[in-house]
Amino acid sequence: MKSDPDSYESQVGALAPANAIDLRSDTVTHPTPAMREAMYRAEVGDDVYGEDPTINRLEELAAEKVGKEAALFVPTGTMGNAIAVLTHCRRGDEIIVGDRAHVYLYEVGGSARLNGSPARAIPTLPDGSLDPARLRAAFLGDDVHEARTGLLCLENTHNMCGGQALSPEALHALAAPAHERGVPVHLDGARLFNAAVSLGVPASALAAEVDSVMFCLSKGLSAPVGSMLAGSRAFITEARRGRKLLGGGMRQAGILAAAGILALTEMVDRLTEDHANARRLAQGLAEIPGVQVAPESVQTNILFFDVLDDAGQPRNEAFTHAAAALGALFSGGDLGAIRAVTHYGISDADVERALQIARAAVARATATATSARH
Repeated sequence: MKSDPDSYESQVGALAPANAIDLRSDTVTHPTPAMREAMYRAEVGDDVYGEDPTINRLEELAAEKVGKEAALFVPTGTMGNAIAVLTHCRRGDEIIVGDRAHVYLYEVGGSARLNGSPARAIPTLPDGSLDPARLRAAFLGDDVHEARTGLLCLENTHNMCGGQALSPEALHALAAPAHERGVPVHLDGARLFNAAVSLGVPASALAAEVDSVMFCLSKGLSAPVGSMLAGSRAFITEARRGRKLLGGGMRQAGILAAAGILALTEMVDRLTEDHANARRLAQGLAEIPGVQVAPESVQTNILFFDVLDDAGQPRNEAFTHAAAALGALFSGGDLGAIRAVTHYGISDADVERALQIARAAVARATATATSARH
């Protein structure tokens, strides 16, 4: 089950009935009725010429939300992160990342393939931060034999650490060693607003310590397409070149931006519902014999758990297949655990039904293991 949880194996999804509860990712959300109406009525122009008024409004709004001078609409978060590397780094500069970061595990080695920038991966701690001693020792460039360090990449919330949210103080401590050396810091904030809502701080407080930040309008904010890359005005001017290089310069993209504006103005506060549903799901899973989960660790909308048989052996793959056949879809993480993600499409009733399915799926998965041993 070691795969990008946001593009989980299609064969598992194919097992599920049409009305399955989809907990694989918050990428499966659909736009709200208000978004569909706004997209239909969107005023548009050619964005590459800078003439799409809806795109321009979205970019101004996004920059304001994260406290940066300017922002750029991009089709995907992966493209936004790649553009950040291209903009910050000279060709061949090394980037420092956590060894469980999305940009390191699940973005096709983009920094190396697109910019010749190798990644120096250092240990990611359970809270989504980086080992401080290893971080300070990771910066290179004084020796002629070394690649220069061109960028530090952080992640908030941290996907593979169960949606853990890094506080402004934690981000300050992580960014400080880079800034002391004149190295820029980029934040993969795909779920930045989940972190802000969970911590009770504005998103701008979480972006204050970094030079650039990417966040998704899709996922929990429910827009159908799009992410934002924000930073200084000079950074975004250069980032437009990177977007064009990667094929992300679109034309009448205001149709998409209209949904993005509503994502930022109407969908942020409701993220508390997703967080509450994730905690309820974790608490219910904890009551099922054979399930290992830590409800107290759930901060936002992501949780991980394991299913063990009577001999203590993992039955995660058998569980996900059984659950899919019964009507609930789960995904996997980098260390083999099962991932569940709550979102706009998951109601309180869906959580209860998912727990009923999970109980039956655990029974099937562990019964299969027991019969196989005998």
